[in-house]
Amino acid sequence: MNVSVIAVGTELLLGQIINTNLATIGRALAEAGLDTYRQVVVGDNLARLAEAIDEALQDADAVIMTGGIGPTQDDITREAICAATGLGMAYSSEYAAHLEGWWASRGREMPETNYKQAEHPEGAVLIPNAKGTAPGLDLTVGDKRLFAMPGVPVEMKEMLAGHVIPALVAREGGEAAVLKSRLLRSYGLSESRVAELLADLFEAQSNPTVAFLASAGEIKVRLTAKAPTDDAADALIAPLEAEVRSRLQSVFGADDDTIEQIIFDGLAARGWSIGTAESATGGMIIARLTSVPGASNYVRGSVVAYATGVKQALLGVSDEAIEDGVVSEATALAMADGGRAALGADVVVAVTGSAGPDPQEQDVGTMVVAVATPERSQARTFRMPGDRERVRTYTTTAALHLVRLALADEWW
Repeated sequence: MNVSVIAVGTELLLGQIINTNLATIGRALAEAGLDTYRQVVVGDNLARLAEAIDEALQDADAVIMTGGIGPTQDDITREAICAATGLGMAYSSEYAAHLEGWWASRGREMPETNYKQAEHPEGAVLIPNAKGTAPGLDLTVGDKRLFAMPGVPVEMKEMLAGHVIPALVAREGGEAAVLKSRLLRSYGLSESRVAELLADLFEAQSNPTVAFLASAGEIKVRLTAKAPTDDAADALIAPLEAEVRSRLQSVFGADDDTIEQIIFDGLAARGWSIGTAESATGGMIIARLTSVPGASNYVRGSVVAYATGVKQALLGVSDEAIEDGVVSEATALAMADGGRAALGADVVVAVTGSAGPDPQEQDVGTMVVAVATPERSQARTFRMPGDRERVRTYTTTAALHLVRLALADEWW
């Protein structure tokens, strides 16, 4: 079954509200083994919304809408459904009485505008709203099914889980398939190189499918299978996963195996702690590490030493270390060693560099990372692409991966 999703609201188009509903609905459909055909956002315009509904009903087997069923003048989802389907507008006296009781139970007088929520396209079943006043709508249009839910996330989620998804599963015969994904995380290869290495798998895909996602220097490969059960989906994914891992040789984790958690697992195995000594990244590495729950078990702290004098005063970087310049492997190593002493940490990762937009000693994008452990210290120079923020973001990711390699005793 293909499902189209329409989110309604000009505030969504303007970016005044973050649209989390589309992600929630997409995830719920995938978990139920239902296919999302298209997701669109439409403003509070009757003609455009009616057109979007008409197109969705033509293209998909079912349509899910969120937003635009409140009591105000710009809540036009009911009217748009009527315009798109040719249905008249009905009125539920029973639901109007429910609304009156809802307001009375709270000791408040109901505004006249709320009676609008008792209106509905002819033939629509009203979906109860346990969290608010606007009922959802469940309407059969020919051989298609259309659902409209409130835009308020807590109200939408309850209806989605309690009514919409079960109704769609039942429409499929009560036995929805499982749509399961395996996310392989890799580092060290470009997105284009990964795509090149997996080109034939991508071209031949049917079930399972292959997709690529680039994020902050890491390349993720998503393998997705559709099957009657979890075990059957796993069986489809397993041989493809093995082939991808074999070809890339750069997969470091899967699914929730983030680089931060892998580092913490490595530290736990050795009984070590960690800290950072940062210049050009300005604390971005320590921010990544401390964003993970349980970070206090491993993280000692950070020294953000931006100025040369601060590097010398707080990290003990000597004049000899900076003879070749502040942006050098000698300086990065001295920062890492000094960070271990200053923070009392077993492992320290240090960064110095020229992030831009103006060059500092080296070309913009020249970034140096060093890792010091009780067993060894080593540095590496990177030439990072992009503007200042991209250089800093990519360097932060690179620094975390050098820590991972050092903990695994796989020094570069």
